[in-house]
Amino acid sequence: MTVSQTAPETTATGVPTTVGVLGGGRMGAGIAHSFLAAGAHVTVVDINDVAVEAARERIIHDIEGSLKRGADGTVGEWLDRLSLATDAAAFTGLPLVVEAVPESLELKADSFAQIAAASPDAVIATNTSSLPVSDLAATVDNPVIGLHFFNPVPASKLVEIVVADSTPEDLVDVARGWVAGLGKTPIVVKDAPGFASSRLGVAIALEAIRMVEDGVASAEDIDNAMVLGYKFPVGPLKLTDIVGLDVRLGISEYLASTLGDHFTPPQLMRDMVARGELGRKSGKGFYDYS
Repeated sequence: MTVSQTAPETTATGVPTTVGVLGGGRMGAGIAHSFLAAGAHVTVVDINDVAVEAARERIIHDIEGSLKRGADGTVGEWLDRLSLATDAAAFTGLPLVVEAVPESLELKADSFAQIAAASPDAVIATNTSSLPVSDLAATVDNPVIGLHFFNPVPASKLVEIVVADSTPEDLVDVARGWVAGLGKTPIVVKDAPGFASSRLGVAIALEAIRMVEDGVASAEDIDNAMVLGYKFPVGPLKLTDIVGLDVRLGISEYLASTLGDHFTPPQLMRDMVARGELGRKSGKGFYDYS
């Protein structure tokens, strides 16, 4: 049976009326907000009560931003469609669950197992930015696809749809509809290391870091070169601060192991991560956010 034959009920915007999100960090909260904005009821699961409350605060912040930009409703009305829990059993019966936990194959595989146990027929969408979706899909019987959202999710207009070896062909078209229903633009890529966006984005960022390391120019001047000269919306070093140096270090190490030495992280990047200079979330990276 194809996915389209068992397609879930959708909102007026074309997304499933009920959606789960595993992981309530910056990305997970942003993904939850996007589905709430599209009219869905969203269940967010995180590891403990502290994490759940932090996820709730992140989502409220994003909701308030939407309302300031003219979205309909009130914070309370949006929150009426939000459920939060610490047990993946809360996903029981949901047709779509988006996994948004940190970039670790072991952690994501465990998350997939939890989702599959709660909802064995659900489509599982992973938000991984570089890890092999096919390897994750092989751990469960559920239909699996990559939905790689971009940070910050509420403002980003792109979602990268990653097609695993086992992804049902019709699920790709269904996922396109979901992404469009979120008001975002889908691109479709095959399951290759780094996909399209991370592979290109990290390559540019690593070269920019090497330029800082070699004293070619300051971080600000390198970023201005790309913003003013190439019309980048934000420079590669500031974007690295936004994403997190630790996150990009992990991605570059994986890409170096699969694609070659040109993705080897610069020593400056390793040193900054070792010092806790992770970017915006730590207060300091290539720029000072204190």
